[in-house]
Amino acid sequence: MIKDAIAVIMAGGKSSRMQQDKALLPFGNASTLAEFQYVRLRQLFSKVYLSAKSNKFDFNVDIIEDNYETSSPLVALISIFETLKVDEVFVLSVDSPFVSEEVIAKLYARRNDDADIIIAESAQGREPLCAIYRRSFLASAYEALAKNNHRLQSLFETVTVLSVKIYNEEAFLNLNYPSEYEAAKLKLS
Repeated sequence: MIKDAIAVIMAGGKSSRMQQDKALLPFGNASTLAEFQYVRLRQLFSKVYLSAKSNKFDFNVDIIEDNYETSSPLVALISIFETLKVDEVFVLSVDSPFVSEEVIAKLYARRNDDADIIIAESAQGREPLCAIYRRSFLASAYEALAKNNHRLQSLFETVTVLSVKIYNEEAFLNLNYPSEYEAAKLKLS
């Protein structure tokens, strides 16, 4: 377990490519993908939350709702820090069920006092929803929000980011389309 560390599962996306809320799809031995991720991360972290626009889940979990009308990963990150009053959190997308304990441990092994964000980097580039975010990124996040610039990649240009190369492409398979979801279910069985 990562002692005294907090994880937040990001589950507030539109799921437009999946054509239904992917956080609520059955997965593994859990009733939903969100519950699957929650159970998995509870084994690693002292506390796990779900970030979403509302509490749509049928299991006992603490929800961090967006504090703003507009919804985006940027808004969710700001809302997380406004709600929790902590110095750092590990953030993982609900649709990344193959990010392993090993990947998370690599991020924590590279914690650096100078970095605002410690982020996994795959062959496809930075993985913004597999990262350790620190409160020190908030000033830049508020500036981006004020400019209505919700792109996390733009935010990364204004803060100190430590990218940790992860050479496990399977870890970052996202479940965006029905075919990817079906393939992931097969991979688990």
